[in-house]
Amino acid sequence: MHPQLDKNRFDTCEKLMDALEKCHQQEYLKQILGMCNYEKDQLANCLHYTRVEDSKDRIRQAREKQKLFEEKRRKAREEEYGKDGYLQKVIDAELQKKQN
Repeated sequence: MHPQLDKNRFDTCEKLMDALEKCHQQEYLKQILGMCNYEKDQLANCLHYTRVEDSKDRIRQAREKQKLFEEKRRKAREEEYGKDGYLQKVIDAELQKKQN
């Protein structure tokens, strides 16, 4: 059995959770003989699919956040050193002249 089933998190699997629970409550012998395995397998598949989709959504959101962060960082760098880092190139060239 799945010990931490949250019907709010896995609302798409709620009917399968109820079906498995009902099957387990009907007769103990059915549970022992594996007559509830179909419901259990369907629930496991549903939970897996839901978890994978949630993970994909979180990864997508994280990538979008990372893109926004990189864009802000690029804009800040551009404000500080000019377009294409022109000021940084000038500073580096001056440092090279002083070192030589």
